[in-house]
Amino acid sequence: MEQQTKPPKYGNTKTVVNDIKFDSRAEAQRYSHLMILQRAGHISNLRCQVSFELVSGVKFAGAARAKPSIRYVADFVYTENGKEVIEDVKGVETQEFKIKRHLMLALLGKEVRVLK
Repeated sequence: MEQQTKPPKYGNTKTVVNDIKFDSRAEAQRYSHLMILQRAGHISNLRCQVSFELVSGVKFAGAARAKPSIRYVADFVYTENGKEVIEDVKGVETQEFKIKRHLMLALLGKEVRVLK
């Protein structure tokens, strides 16, 4: 029996660049552009899939196990003009993303730049 895969919920196509897997072609293209900017010296310290802890894990009364921390994973983080830039490539801004972006600024004081 052949297993069928569901099409992606938001129509994205997973793409690989330099052995790095990206969730969409747009994200892979942005990575390629950022690599050019880094080689040219316009940005530095480019990192992919950087995790930020928004809220630590908790254990509710009566629960067998603790709930894990709530994290936001940025597509890219790099330094530009001496400042840290946190970037996310979005085709669709989900409600979960909007909440996490809000929490990044409210709790950590870090703004997330969104590219469409």
